Amino acid sequence: MKGVVLAGGTGSRLNPLTRVTNKHLLPIYDKPMVYYPIQTLVNAGVHEILLVTGGKNAGDFLRLLGNGRDFGLKHLNYTYQEGEGGIADALALAEHFAEGDSICVILGDNIIENNICRAVANFAKQKEGAKILLKEVTDAQRFGVAEVRGEHVVGIEEKPKRPKSNYAVIGIYLYDHSVFQKIRRLKPSGRGELEITDVNNFYIEEGKLTYEVLEGWWTDAGTFDSLLRANTLVAETGANKPSRTGEEQLATDRVLR
Repeated sequence: MKGVVLAGGTGSRLNPLTRVTNKHLLPIYDKPMVYYPIQTLVNAGVHEILLVTGGKNAGDFLRLLGNGRDFGLKHLNYTYQEGEGGIADALALAEHFAEGDSICVILGDNIIENNICRAVANFAKQKEGAKILLKEVTDAQRFGVAEVRGEHVVGIEEKPKRPKSNYAVIGIYLYDHSVFQKIRRLKPSGRGELEITDVNNFYIEEGKLTYEVLEGWWTDAGTFDSLLRANTLVAETGANKPSRTGEEQLATDRVLR
């Protein structure tokens, strides 16, 4: 399995902070924001990682991250998204990097308390299809909401007035190699973007979208309120806790091979 961190976009909701830098380079307590999703992948045993970025400050990522030495990586890959084509458009740039492998995709402003080790290991056993990470919330109408039945997701509704569940879709996705074929089938939404929800809906139509409920807190950091929340949570409790024994580490590594 390979990992993809999506760190593009204009960060317009954080203007004027983002006038001179990429949103994902802003600090979250004692580290730049982009450190957290990379660490999430590393903690889950994913060591081949591609960072997708764009805009005027793309070179700053190379100066900050280099080859990923701060994360124990031997190499870190980069690619550049031109324009604002949406999450699925950014993911399409990872096809050559994936080389037919499954991928774990995480949005660059997603920060979690613990880890995604169980989800990654379970998806590797799944062999095909996709898995999304969900988090139970009290204000589901603010998010994309998953309708679940058994182990599968049977529907996703964006910001529903009457949510069918309390499970919000967070920005962590696991896909088999067919994801790139699905992206090529997409048409731009009303926003002019290729939507990741439409990709997930293709998997739903095939009956191959499963889910995992994330333990511990989760937040994005794309607005002033959520940026403050992220800083507070990380300062008070820490983030990216491995919480794995040696036996669990070995089991995950065997599955990923």
